[in-house]
Amino acid sequence: MTRRQNDPLRPLTPDEQHWLDRISRSQSDPASHVARAKVLLAVAAGASYTAAARAAGRRSNDAVAQLVARFNREGFQAVVPRHGGGRLPTYTVVERTRILAEARRMPDRDADGTATWSLMTLRHALRTAPDALPHVSTATIRVVLLAAGWTWQHSRTWCETGKAVRRRKAGPVMVVDPDTEAKKT
Repeated sequence: MTRRQNDPLRPLTPDEQHWLDRISRSQSDPASHVARAKVLLAVAAGASYTAAARAAGRRSNDAVAQLVARFNREGFQAVVPRHGGGRLPTYTVVERTRILAEARRMPDRDADGTATWSLMTLRHALRTAPDALPHVSTATIRVVLLAAGWTWQHSRTWCETGKAVRRRKAGPVMVVDPDTEAKKT
């Protein structure tokens, strides 16, 4: 005899039914999304949690119960997996913005001891600034710069991708490539 379901699946709206059906048949969505959509559709069709888990290639009916409870609370967001463990990001958006602002600043030869930024000189500048990040590492700086679209150039300096200074008759002009984001993906 099966146990009573503490949190049964609420009735699906036609939009939710259509969306879950589309996701469950998708060939391009992540497999975790497809499996979760299949589980929710099987439960909505009246299958037990164990049968729904088996239909989606899973084993745990407890995981199905947790998915159903989360779908009842959050809706579509239940299909997308949350953070799966591991260390959370140490630096917030404000601190990452601070790292990018320092990298955009032109280094002062006297104060910074360099004409172009390297990871080590950028780390030193960030650690000794008045609004310092005392424990920032070169690896963190590199990850932040790469995520923001910066690349390491042959001139041994960091540059923002998609931006270039061009010489014109009227003087130097910053040219921005509008397709930069499309080229990154």
